[in-house]
Amino acid sequence: MITPEVVNDQYIVQVANENHLRLAETICREMEESAKARGTGIAKRSPIYVMEKMLEGKAIIAMTLSGEWVGFCYIETWEHGKFVANSGLIVHPEHRKSGIATRIKAKAFELSRTMFPAAKIIGITTSLAVMKINSDLGYHPVTLNELPGDDAFWKGCSSCTNFDILTRTGRKHCLCTGMLYDPEEHKKEEKKEKWNFLKESSLYERWMRIKKRILLRISPSERSRGRKTERELETA
Repeated sequence: MITPEVVNDQYIVQVANENHLRLAETICREMEESAKARGTGIAKRSPIYVMEKMLEGKAIIAMTLSGEWVGFCYIETWEHGKFVANSGLIVHPEHRKSGIATRIKAKAFELSRTMFPAAKIIGITTSLAVMKINSDLGYHPVTLNELPGDDAFWKGCSSCTNFDILTRTGRKHCLCTGMLYDPEEHKKEEKKEKWNFLKESSLYERWMRIKKRILLRISPSERSRGRKTERELETA
């Protein structure tokens, strides 16, 4: 059982349930607006889909103690439970930079580990802040081909403005970075030094700038030059 958590005497973070169904439309609208503002990121989801996640006990919601919606995240499974994705993280604009996103992600991670203890937990993001949160939980950056090969998984990216980059590179490259937590590997690495996001963040900022410069400049008519792009990315 995942116990609700009170944060800073201001928020409560818990597994969503039928009492939160009324918020599904608001959450989806905020997801869409956030993606538009950034020009990338969160795949579009319908209120019905979000409601299903709530009823299945596969979503985390944050509220103020007075009952106002603050943030949300849900989990999805792929390849018969081999992979679990913590997806759709969104925080209300008025509550950003409060640290609540970290608590939502931590609770979603706990839920994933409880429901699917043997699964690899994955994520894809363009946000350095989310990468920091994930790295603190034990995720490592991985190539996109280490994520599920299921077409349904990648279909979730189809509403992203950068989906064309993903498809024209054969799902090898995108502006998003893939991240993965492997419970088996984590057991082996417990005695080793953790991947230090803060130490490596400048490297990833540079890498993301390179990806944007290369991937965004290619027009559909230049797809035949894909091999050259692959070489540039590999040597960068």
